[in-house]
Amino acid sequence: MPTPDAGTLRRWDMVARTRATLDALEHLVGGVGTAILAILAVFVVAITALACLVGVGLFLVPTALHVLRIVADRERGRLSRWGPDVVISPDPVPSEMRAAIRNPASRRELCWALVHGSVGLMLGALGMTLPLSAVRDLTFPLWWRLLPDGAGVDLWVVDDLPSALAVGALSVGWIALTLALVPGMARLQAWPGRRLLAADPSTDLALRVAQLTATRAEALDAHAAELRRIERSLHDGTQNRLVAVNVMLGAARRALARDPATADAMLERAQDAAEQALAELRAVSRSILPPVLTDRSLADALSGLAASCPVPCRIDVDLPGRCAASVEATAYFVVAEGLTNIAKYSQARHATVTIRRHDDRLDLRITDDGRGGADERRGSGLAGIRRRAEALDGTFALTSPEGGPTTMNVSLPCGL
Repeated sequence: MPTPDAGTLRRWDMVARTRATLDALEHLVGGVGTAILAILAVFVVAITALACLVGVGLFLVPTALHVLRIVADRERGRLSRWGPDVVISPDPVPSEMRAAIRNPASRRELCWALVHGSVGLMLGALGMTLPLSAVRDLTFPLWWRLLPDGAGVDLWVVDDLPSALAVGALSVGWIALTLALVPGMARLQAWPGRRLLAADPSTDLALRVAQLTATRAEALDAHAAELRRIERSLHDGTQNRLVAVNVMLGAARRALARDPATADAMLERAQDAAEQALAELRAVSRSILPPVLTDRSLADALSGLAASCPVPCRIDVDLPGRCAASVEATAYFVVAEGLTNIAKYSQARHATVTIRRHDDRLDLRITDDGRGGADERRGSGLAGIRRRAEALDGTFALTSPEGGPTTMNVSLPCGL
């Protein structure tokens, strides 16, 4: 089976870094928007506070904090689209002035607005400056003649084409700085929001209980669906073949005395049907729990999946030991479903499956260089993968922009 060479892997890494940088740049620009809104919200709160000194703004405090909540919720939505959800207690801003002032969530939102409106705005502006500088220098040889004579750009005066081309070469440095710094700047810009806009511990506990209740229900639904699938496989396939075997054996027994040749043909057909029923039983048993997971290891089981996949697939598994049987079975079925989707829908040329264990988590990543656009709402089996992962209290994340590449990350708890 062909595997990607080092040059192909480097190209994949470069494409992935470029897409990550563009994604981070998009979020930096979005962060600039919420930073401007945060400044306006701080301005509203400040005006209200000044009005309170003369007694006019006392009744406006809940309204001002509600404006702050609206801006903070926009930032929560922005951060949730880029990573783990940032949620808050469903309780609204209190309508009574003293309760609104004492509300811990409102105080944290005000701290966030102060930090994001200053540091976040600065990071966003700087992040946008880097690619704009790259575009400016890259296109400089096309428009440098429009500058007045003796004009200087960057480090020297430009008065001829070679010096203009030298300015254009500086774009390589700006591009390198953009690739190196923008993703980190986006994470740094998002950090105050994830730190200050998250729910308090009591709300986290309530949300955790609600999440566990939902995943427990999904696990029961997935278990019931799996039992229905097994029942259908046994009823519609194996049972029918065994019934046919029984009928043919009865007919062969009746024909044995009067027409041995006919009885022999019926026995041969009955034997073929029994072999097919046995093969279907083996397929059903493998779908319940692949024997290779018990007899060998997860890496060996995944190597078998990769060997049967129509798309060339590279398996990279580095585990210090065995995990729980339920975890390995879930990882196996996630990879099986993921490779099936890649073969059916992605039009990919290569795929990679990477599995690592970090402390008490088993992290699984499936990537392909296909056309992208995968969506779990379209019934492609991705919703089933999410249910399987969340049934074990795991996480599922999918990144699949139009044009690819597609990356699916699943993290499962596996104990210490």
